[in-house]
Amino acid sequence: MDRKRTRQLLALGLFRTSRSIAAGMIMLGFPYFILQHLHLGALTLGLLYAAAGIATAVLGLAIGYLADTWGRKHALILVGATLPASTALVVYSDRLAHPLPWLYLASMLGGFSATGSLMGGGVGGAAAPIQSAVIVDLAKPYKPTAYFSWFNFFSGVFAALGALLGKLLSVPEIFLAATLISLAGLAALAPLRLPRYHANPRQLKGKRIIGQFSMTGALNGLTQGLITPFLIPFFVLIFDVPKSQMAVYGFISGGLGALALLAAPPLEKRWGFVKTVALTRGLGAILLLILPFEHWLPLALAIYFVTPALRVMAVPVQQTALSERVEAHELGRALGLNQVARLAASSGAIAFTGAMFESALEVPFVVYFVIMSMNIYLYYRFFGERQENAALAEPPPGETA
Repeated sequence: MDRKRTRQLLALGLFRTSRSIAAGMIMLGFPYFILQHLHLGALTLGLLYAAAGIATAVLGLAIGYLADTWGRKHALILVGATLPASTALVVYSDRLAHPLPWLYLASMLGGFSATGSLMGGGVGGAAAPIQSAVIVDLAKPYKPTAYFSWFNFFSGVFAALGALLGKLLSVPEIFLAATLISLAGLAALAPLRLPRYHANPRQLKGKRIIGQFSMTGALNGLTQGLITPFLIPFFVLIFDVPKSQMAVYGFISGGLGALALLAAPPLEKRWGFVKTVALTRGLGAILLLILPFEHWLPLALAIYFVTPALRVMAVPVQQTALSERVEAHELGRALGLNQVARLAASSGAIAFTGAMFESALEVPFVVYFVIMSMNIYLYYRFFGERQENAALAEPPPGETA
């Protein structure tokens, strides 16, 4: 790899690392901030997550359009500033008698949707589409799956470390630290030199394939919103797990999820895009179906440790599959539209689960299983034959990373 590309990847990696540490701290601290520090209910937490999900979808789409028409670097700096701004608002709100309006604004700016990791549109997830587009640019002419895997791996590792770091801080201190750490990451973007596209914002040639990925993305979003934001609240409400203990559990779960991402390139080579998604997500859905019916802490923890890893394992393969099917100057918008579909769907699901957690906790887990089964069917319908044909063809020289 040439030195110029190494410097570019390092700059993006430092930016992403700072956001990952902050995201891990926020994903741990925010439920405790709402449920225990402010003594608000699960419904309020769900509504805050839902508002954040909708805002992240809209902001991610806007940044995707700017990435294709204004420039990758400028758009990345703009969206990068939203995370430290949001955590600073949380710190400010803690001093007010009526903090809720400020918390909604902070959640929407920072994307405190907790619908997964950064690459999944979780905390700070509005930056996810443009970061993926930048990785594709930097990976050329190689296949980007391995790049996605390693970037997502380090995101997961440092998010897990961020959650562990949160164990040492009080809940308000978590957000002050997240502000300083994510703000420092912006400086890392200075040496980035990225291609500038001047795409026609009214023209989008890859509408059909983007539509198919958006449909499966919407169902992915529904399942994410139903369960992922409520895994930590589940242990708080059902088992009354203290923050110091939950920080360790979150570190283990995040670490396993990060390691699972490194399996993406060999899984893609062995099984292909569709089968990788079906096997990993299908097994995760079965395990989550067990979780609300067996209130035994060791079993619940085992499921909590494993299911996030199964969910994210196919993410780099999905990212590559989409990036290979659309033109470079449309990639920012394609990724942004995909995220809109996913997060818009997840927002409604988050509000639904927030209500169900106070009355019928088992229902979201059953609905998750049904929707994930439908989504796996759509992956086979939309991409199955294409994947089989691709698997039979030898990759062209220089196309493996």
